Formats: sequence, C-alpha cells, structure tokens
Amino acid sequence: MTQTTRRNFSLGLLALGGTAACSNAIGSNKAPQIDAAVESTLQVMFDSYPGTQQLAENASGMLVMPLITEAGFGLGGSFGRGALRVGDSNVDYYSAAGASAGLQLGAQQYSHVLFFMTDDALAGFRASPGWVAGANVEYAYQDQGDSFAADTTTTFNPVIAVVFAQAGLRFGATLEGTKYTRIIP
Repeated sequence: MTQTTRRNFSLGLLALGGTAACSNAIGSNKAPQIDAAVESTLQVMFDSYPGTQQLAENASGMLVMPLITEAGFGLGGSFGRGALRVGDSNVDYYSAAGASAGLQLGAQQYSHVLFFMTDDALAGFRASPGWVAGANVEYAYQDQGDSFAADTTTTFNPVIAVVFAQAGLRFGATLEGTKYTRIIP
C-alpha cells in the first residue's frame, strides 16, 4: 500500500492540471488560426534568418510551432500549438507540452521549427503517439544577428531545431523533454 504525501498529491494535481490545459481541443475549429500563425511564423523566420530557407528546401517536413509559452518558479511548464508542414501544406496539427523542475524563475515566449531532414525521421515522428524531443535534436545556432549556421555535424542530423523570436525574462530555451502530440483542432 502506498502512502500519499503532500508532495505526491501536489505533483498529481500539477499533472492533472497540465493534462486539462493541454486538451486535444477536438472540434474547437482552431485550424484556420493555426494555419495563419504558421504562415506568419515562417515568413518572419525566412525574412529574419535567410539561411533557414535552405534548411526548409532540404527538409522532408517541418513542425512549425508559432508560439510556445514557458514559465517556471521551481516547477515549470511550457505549451503551444502548431502544424506539421510537408511541401507547402499543413498535414497535421500538434501540441507541444513540457515540464521541468529545478532552479528556475521567470517566463518567456518563443517560436521554433523542427526540420525533419530525412524521410525516416519524418515517418518516425508521424508514427509516434507522442514524440519527445531529446538528444536526437540538433540545434542550429544564431552566429550573427541575421543568420543561423548549421555546421557539417548539424547538416547530417535527422532533426534540426531552430528557436527564435524569444521574448521574456527567462534565459535559454531548450526543447529537450518537450512532448509533441497530434491534435485535431
């Protein structure tokens, strides 16, 4: 028999609240809003960081997350919605949710795009009931104010992440531990 502690109870409430906040939103008719946000995000990224255009041209698909909101005070969390784009079409919609614990304080918002550089990486993502970003994601880094660089190591990775348009009072954005789940908006 397990003993319920205040800590376990609090963590259970946090998980329940997070699950409710990250609902599937079936029938919410949000697809047109997500589509518009994806288009706008891609335009901003391509205009601000022209090097990402080549990544997009070489990618089998892109997961575009127009706005991720992340906050933490000891315990933290993040959430956002976006679309998987193959060619010039949005083919599926996804939510991104993450949780963290540790020394943290603040909030931020940012956009990110995952570039699936191989057909296998894209197929694996689409077949997964809940794909979690981890060590298999390589970050393209901003090396100047107007361009992102992808070195030879980055170029051969199956998934490349570009995080941009950060605003807020929290430093650093990482996608490790972020779970992507297919939704029906």
